[in-house]
Amino acid sequence: MLSRGDRYVAMGSSFAAGPGIPPRSTDAPRSARRSAANYASLVADRLGLRLTDVSHSGVTAAQLVDGTRRQPAQVAALTPDAKLVTLTCGGNDVGYIPVLGLSSLRRTVRAVPRLRRLVEGYVAATDTRFDQLPATFDRLLADVRSRAPEALVVVVDYPTLLPPEGVSAPPLPDEITDWGRRTAQRLADETASAAARAGCLLVTASTASRDHHAWSTDPWSHGFRFGRGVVAYHPNAAGMQAVAGLIDEVLSPRSRVAPG
Repeated sequence: MLSRGDRYVAMGSSFAAGPGIPPRSTDAPRSARRSAANYASLVADRLGLRLTDVSHSGVTAAQLVDGTRRQPAQVAALTPDAKLVTLTCGGNDVGYIPVLGLSSLRRTVRAVPRLRRLVEGYVAATDTRFDQLPATFDRLLADVRSRAPEALVVVVDYPTLLPPEGVSAPPLPDEITDWGRRTAQRLADETASAAARAGCLLVTASTASRDHHAWSTDPWSHGFRFGRGVVAYHPNAAGMQAVAGLIDEVLSPRSRVAPG
């Protein structure tokens, strides 16, 4: 049961960090591109929790456990007194956002051999990367459980970015749009399966956002455009608010404090 003042640890990649959404978190390194209005911050404010946010843009699920040369493992932030843990990850492990971003560049830029080979390499390795993902998820969630045995662990999947089948998504080529849809579904399926195996709570942002894709009239994410507060193919402020609401719904039966 969650109570006001409990410790909350938020982990994950850019879809947890919220790059481009103002205001920027002053407690985070600039490389994290972490927002002070990401879903973790919103949930912590509503429930009165003590937030430790270690989300960092660009990391893989494996790096949450292993760390990188420059960043410590995010699991190191977990302690036995943690009562809530949330995490969103996996997209970088399978090349999801890199392929969408690179494939949205102008045709003449996409034709540069180095970039073309990079996209082709990501796409060709899709099955291999997905084959490795279940073991990575299992290792991560087992480590989370070990370090924070009393915590509610909430796994949040990726919001839907692309329109439904049969609808084009310019400037993405149709074949990449189709690849992106398949990849997003596989990522949602693997995330749900891993959460079930580990006995974690699951927030299916992917399902809730199907009518709020980046090409919709009420998007929860950005398409491929530039501007202040815009990071292509990432959640916008409305998307973060929506995901925070979904987390509130999952936690409400387990909290002594009603969301504000």
